[in-house]
Parts: sequence; C-alpha cells; structure tokens
Amino acid sequence: MNEREMRPARRSFLAAGAVLGGTVVATGAGAQTTPAGKHKVVFHVAAPVGFFNNVNNIIEAFAADGGIQVMVVFNGQGLNMLVKAKSEYETQLRAAADKGVKLAACQNSMKRLKVTTEDLLAFTSRLGSGVARLVRKQAPDWAYIKADE
Repeated sequence: MNEREMRPARRSFLAAGAVLGGTVVATGAGAQTTPAGKHKVVFHVAAPVGFFNNVNNIIEAFAADGGIQVMVVFNGQGLNMLVKAKSEYETQLRAAADKGVKLAACQNSMKRLKVTTEDLLAFTSRLGSGVARLVRKQAPDWAYIKADE
C-alpha cells in the first residue's frame, strides 16, 4: 500500500486517538520557538477541551525519535481558550507554548466572535483562516488530530 492509500487509515487512527484521549492542537506563525522535529502534528480545537496531557505525551513519545513539531489551531468556540478574559487554561497553554507548541487563533473566527488581538493571550499568534491552515498542514509529513468534546 502506498503513502496516499495509507493516509485515510492513518487519519482515522489519529482521529480516534484524539477523541478517546481528548487531544487538541493548533498552528500558526508567531514569536513562539518551535523545535524542528522529525515528526509533525497539527491539532484542531473547535470547542474548549482539555488536550494538555496528550500534547505532553506526544512530545515525550517522539523525543527519542527526532522530536516533534506541534501546532494547535483554535477556531470556532475553541478560540475562547485563547481569550484572556475567558481562558481558564492560561497556565496550561503557557506551559505548552514554553515547550515549543505553536498556539494560533483563526482570524476568521476572531472577526465572527468580535475578538481583537489585544483580547488574546500574549504568547499566542494569529493566522488568516484556521481551516485553510489545517488543509495545508495535511500535506505530506503532517499528521492531523481533531479533538472533540
């Protein structure tokens, strides 16, 4: 079976793991330092969920295998996790960012929810379209994990 044929099965496996484990991640460009790991994963957060154990586990699991680059894209109601006034997750998000996890807010969701850049936690970044970034990150060498409630 070639790489293209294996991709849907791999995505299904990863998505199942995300649902079972409550995993979420996002992507974006910004001031955050991201290790250039051998492996790459993008987590998709569309609703507030706890994903921090999964991020820590995946970082630890791949540490001996060349590392992993982790990005988390927050869109829809998941964006609220990055809003200073609403985020009960600031400490955990900061710890993830300190480990090199990129945390990015979808600007389309920001417009729709009337969230400004100043409303976001300082260590996060913004990207134009969260969905477009997720599509781009599903190119070769990236794994996709969608976390649900």
